[in-house]
Amino acid sequence: MRILVVEDEDGIAAFLKQGLEEESFAVDVANEGRKGLQLALSGEYDLLLLDWMLPGLSGIEICRQFRKEYQDTPIIFLTAKDTLDETVFGLQSGANDYIKKPFHFEELLARIKVQLRPKSGEHSIFTLGDIILNTETHQVRKGNQEINLTQKEFALLEFLIRNKGKVCRRSRIIESVWDIHFDYNTSVIDVYINALRKKLMLSDEENYIQTVRGIGYIAKEL
Repeated sequence: MRILVVEDEDGIAAFLKQGLEEESFAVDVANEGRKGLQLALSGEYDLLLLDWMLPGLSGIEICRQFRKEYQDTPIIFLTAKDTLDETVFGLQSGANDYIKKPFHFEELLARIKVQLRPKSGEHSIFTLGDIILNTETHQVRKGNQEINLTQKEFALLEFLIRNKGKVCRRSRIIESVWDIHFDYNTSVIDVYINALRKKLMLSDEENYIQTVRGIGYIAKEL
């Protein structure tokens, strides 16, 4: 999973990046607000860690603007502010949680894991055309036919369907499905995409999984 850290104190940013990467997260860092908002709005992140006070654009303003586009991505504020009014203000701006500096990394990590935990009542059935994917039973059907997929094929299809209508970059796919966070030959994705298309018996008229040249793939309703 990928986390964006927006923090202008270089020491804290480096500390967070190292600690989170040791926990197998992919981490990007921005040290000022406008760059942080630009990265956040790319939609590449599973969680945002925002400092409250930032040069260029405050964490509060990043949170407000980000929430206009992405309602479900968790946001945690990192800040020295700790009055009740300020806490409420931050949460009302769209943040999911709030941790006061200085903090113990173990506490922050626990809060991150809580935010990334699947929510109770989360949808377990996803569709793409006549393809139905059930994450609870780990089954895939196309029309009336059950499709047998390997674990990685299922995870790849689930990732594409969960991001239906969005272009999924190859680097993002390899991080999310293969849990690889370093330079890696992403041609393995092409092999699995071709296998998926064959197993799902996708005709030219059922081009639900489309290649975006030079970037990655997109799952689209036709």
